[in-house]
Amino acid sequence: MSSYGQVQVKNGRYKFRGDFHRLEQHMPIRDADNGWRLVGVTKPRDMTYVHTYGGEAEFFEALSQGKLLATKCDNPACESKGSIFQPFRIHCPDCLAKNAVIDMTDVAKKKATIHTFMVCARSGAFNMLDKPIRFINVEFEGVSTILFSYLLLGEPKIGMRVVPVFKRYNPTYTILDLSWVPAGTKAEELPEGYSF
Repeated sequence: MSSYGQVQVKNGRYKFRGDFHRLEQHMPIRDADNGWRLVGVTKPRDMTYVHTYGGEAEFFEALSQGKLLATKCDNPACESKGSIFQPFRIHCPDCLAKNAVIDMTDVAKKKATIHTFMVCARSGAFNMLDKPIRFINVEFEGVSTILFSYLLLGEPKIGMRVVPVFKRYNPTYTILDLSWVPAGTKAEELPEGYSF
C-alpha cells in the first residue's frame, strides 16, 4: 500500500514521494470490424502538475489563515506611488518596482462592495463550485484594481456590501479558499469549513 503523493522542496529541488497515479486494470482494445481481434490495451495515465506560486505563495498561505493580503507600490519615484493592488501583484505595473505586502482584511470586511456580477447556471469541465455560480467583481475603497471572486451565499446586487469568508478547514491553497457573503451574514449561516 502506497502513500498519497507529496512534493517538497529540499536543497532547491523538488522531491516527490508517494503514489501520484491510480493503478487501473488494462482493458483490451478490440477491432469490431475484424472479428473483435485484439489490437491493444488501454494504459491510463494521470498527469501530476507542480504549480509553483513564487512570490504569490504568501497570498495563498494567508487565505488559509483567514487573511486577505494585497500589495502596495512604495516607490517614491513612481507616479502611482501608494497604489494598492488586489488581486496581489508582485511588481507595480507602472514602475516595475517590487510592491510591499499589506494586510487588507479589515478594509475588505468594512468597505467591500459588488462592482458587477454574473450568474452562471452551467459551467465547463473541472468546475469545483456549486451551481449556479454567482461570480462577482469586488471593489474596495482606496484600491486601484477589482478582484474577481464568487458569492458563497445570497443573491448579488450591484453596490451590495460584502464581507470575505475563508475556507480554513481543509484549505485548497488556491483562490477558492476566498469567497464572499452579504454583510450581516451570521457565522452559523456559513457552510461547514468556512469562517470570517
